[in-house]
Amino acid sequence: MKRPSLAVQILIGLVLGVIVGAVFYGNPTVVSWLQPLGDIFIRLIKMIVVPIVLSTLIVGVAGVGDMKKLGKLGGLTLIYFEVVTTGAILFGLLMGNLFQPGAGVNLGDLTKTDITKYTEGAQAATSHSFADTFVNIVPTNVVDAFARGDMLAIIFFAVFFGLGLGALGERGKPLLNIFQLVADTMFWVTNQIMKLAPIGVFALIGVTVSKFGVQSLIPLGKLVLVVYGAMLAFVLVILGGVARLAGTSIFTLIQVLREELTLAYSTASSESVLPRLMQKMEAFGCPRYITSFVIPTGYSFNLDGSTLYQTIAALFIAQLYGIHMPLEKQLLLVVTLMLTSKGIAGVPGVSFVVLLATLGTVGIPVEGLAFIAGIDRILDMARTAVNVVGNSLAAVVMSRFEGEFDDAKSRQYVADMKAGTLPPLSEATGH
Repeated sequence: MKRPSLAVQILIGLVLGVIVGAVFYGNPTVVSWLQPLGDIFIRLIKMIVVPIVLSTLIVGVAGVGDMKKLGKLGGLTLIYFEVVTTGAILFGLLMGNLFQPGAGVNLGDLTKTDITKYTEGAQAATSHSFADTFVNIVPTNVVDAFARGDMLAIIFFAVFFGLGLGALGERGKPLLNIFQLVADTMFWVTNQIMKLAPIGVFALIGVTVSKFGVQSLIPLGKLVLVVYGAMLAFVLVILGGVARLAGTSIFTLIQVLREELTLAYSTASSESVLPRLMQKMEAFGCPRYITSFVIPTGYSFNLDGSTLYQTIAALFIAQLYGIHMPLEKQLLLVVTLMLTSKGIAGVPGVSFVVLLATLGTVGIPVEGLAFIAGIDRILDMARTAVNVVGNSLAAVVMSRFEGEFDDAKSRQYVADMKAGTLPPLSEATGH
């Protein structure tokens, strides 16, 4: 028998995890057995992210060797990110007002969850200005940035290192070859780690369901439906329109990313698919220097799913408490989210931290977050998947802007995918 594709294996792991979690709901023994498996898989992914981003970006930038060209790419990328994430906030505002997810919900039916673990991050956010974000992009200690996984600082260093290496010409070739070997090696490691993805997904989903159960969704069912419906509509309508302008189809992109989307959704972790996402988009026709810059940067600046969710969650809590939100307050919410969502990018539990830092400024009770914290994992899965689609599409858009999207390579990849004759990613990208 032919072995199922990775996407099918991950889906099987997801279904089995839900079943096991539901059967052993509330059983701490199951959590103690499954949690280490999930943690090991996530740690394996985190282990390879920094070496891959560093090596591929250095190789890509050294190959371009044009600071003016890279500066233009960086400026266009940040403008695109700001436009799309603002669109996500406004779309969330529309959905929250249209469907009123918090209207008619009885506070007595809801269970509060402890959210003190997010307080420290929220305090950092209130003292962390938008300007601070750009100041902190420049690392004072590169080794420390590597150790903390500070992606923006790593990208900044890699770009300058790549430019310097490219400026050396032939003298820099031996070192450039070393970084190319590092990239090739790490992509091989990535492909081996991905074979463990079904086990990791099984464990992580099993833990989630066994802890919270399906019944936790019932009182907040309307919020879940509105969030998931808004996410789907945003991807199909807004990102679909952007994809069409970029000369591709959102459905094609989703099909290309089916394995990565299944994994990102199951683990609620964008990081779990970062290495494969860079490989996949390069195989799809985007040049390496663009994928290695745009996608990691998007993990901090282009969180479409997260900003869309934050808007709906804020309106949900206001509606829950019967707080009237006039137009000027809603516009203040938009502006505040535009700033706070960028100012604390990379903080664990970032969506909750952003909301904690934002709600008070528009007169919404912060304690309302305690009512939705219990189902945050379910909502996080959806927003993570949307973030992945948004960042992948950004690589296509930037490649098109630069006139370097390889249409022939893209068509060939899609044709091979439909025919079931895709080569391994290592062959498709040359890694």
